[in-house]
Amino acid sequence: MTKGGMESVEVFNSEGKGRGLKAQKEFLPGDVIFAEPAYAAVVFDSLTHLICHTCFKRQERLHRCGQCKFAYYCDRTCQRAAWLNHKNECSAIKRHGKAPTENIRLAARIMWKIEREGSGLSEGCLVSIDDLQNHVDSFGEEEKKELRVDMENFLEFWPPQSQQFGMQYISHIFGVISCNGFTLSDQRGLQAVGVGIFPNLCQTNHDCWPNCTVIFNNGNHEAVRSMFHTQMRIELRALTKIAPGDELTVSYVDFLNLSEERRKQLKKQYYFDCTCEHCKKQIKDDLMLAVKEGESKPSAETVKEVVQFSKDTLEKISKARMEGLYHEVVKLCRECLKKQEPVLGDTNIYLLRILSIASEVLSYLQMFEEAAEYAKRMVDGYMKIYHPNNAQLGMAVMRAGVTHWHAGLIEAGHGLICKAYAILLITHGPSHPITKDLEVMRVQTEMELRMFQQNELMYYKMREAALKNQKIQVMPEPSNEAAPSLFHKKE
Repeated sequence: MTKGGMESVEVFNSEGKGRGLKAQKEFLPGDVIFAEPAYAAVVFDSLTHLICHTCFKRQERLHRCGQCKFAYYCDRTCQRAAWLNHKNECSAIKRHGKAPTENIRLAARIMWKIEREGSGLSEGCLVSIDDLQNHVDSFGEEEKKELRVDMENFLEFWPPQSQQFGMQYISHIFGVISCNGFTLSDQRGLQAVGVGIFPNLCQTNHDCWPNCTVIFNNGNHEAVRSMFHTQMRIELRALTKIAPGDELTVSYVDFLNLSEERRKQLKKQYYFDCTCEHCKKQIKDDLMLAVKEGESKPSAETVKEVVQFSKDTLEKISKARMEGLYHEVVKLCRECLKKQEPVLGDTNIYLLRILSIASEVLSYLQMFEEAAEYAKRMVDGYMKIYHPNNAQLGMAVMRAGVTHWHAGLIEAGHGLICKAYAILLITHGPSHPITKDLEVMRVQTEMELRMFQQNELMYYKMREAALKNQKIQVMPEPSNEAAPSLFHKKE
């Protein structure tokens, strides 16, 4: 069964998993298997005035919709592109007096699309909205209560002149959003900014060690009058060589968790038991629980104490970050590392979590040398755990490279930036804004490295002068959120 633009994949019944997607032809690492525009998508409530409602890019100055005063856009191009989906929403917001929450807005956009096009298969879709799973029967008490509140608010917002849907159907749509809502990020991939429904992507099953990755591409609206104008979309990209007939899989959760933790998370958020090879055989768990070897191997009791101390510290760090107390975060990280270093192995996840936070916060505070030391150790650990073509690994290596460059460690910085570029070419592709930024950095660090190798003293003098003349490129303020997860789930 194939549809427009989806000729290279087929829906099939995957043993024990329900529906899945399989490849119809061979794919190589970095190949785009399919691209899919959102069926419907909305910006998060907290960011509606900071993010374009069409392409989901973060922009300095946005144009506001003159009618509802709620929607914001990069420019007239994005505003025109949005009108079909915003038209009903615009008048409903005016009638209602204010915009409802993101869940209600997304449900309403889905319903208006069904009102326009019907609920059957829309162009390029392998499945209809009606056929997506909603898992409402598996909801716990808390989720059922939230569903009831959402439905009440939806009925208040939904205009009387629009097509009226039954309660069961409305509950199905909210269920679909709850377990199939895909996280949309800004153009730098650093912050989750919205949620969308992509019916074809929903057919891709989970594997903790997948053969594909999903990347959100905000598209290129500036190039409106040229052949380079592209639509906001997700891309399913191959991470390894895939043979015809192979099932296509993505990971719904970050691999950097013990198999037991990943399984718990998958059960809680997506209502299934993971039976992938890595979970069944607990592959890489030994690395994530590594302790120091050799003569000074710590006792089980000591390990337990240090792990508990690490968990407690991570909670304190989280609180301090929420309050913006970054020097306190650094102090907590240093104390924790002092306790961890004699006991935990280089790939232990508690050590890696502290190294990651320490390097990010120290970079923000412009303490680049110490940040670079921690970032290097973090990347060395990640390389042994993650799949070599993992997008999160690529982003972490990129950040470590930039930190080294800021610290004046040009050789290591350039090496890391090249490594990150090689990963991101596969996970994001050459035209993604992040990859393009990285290409610029790669060229710049290569030029600086040549200068450094020719005359070290001259290089440092020129670098000092350049940094005096230009405002130093400050690292973004550390976010307290984890890396955006694949599917958006209200906690």
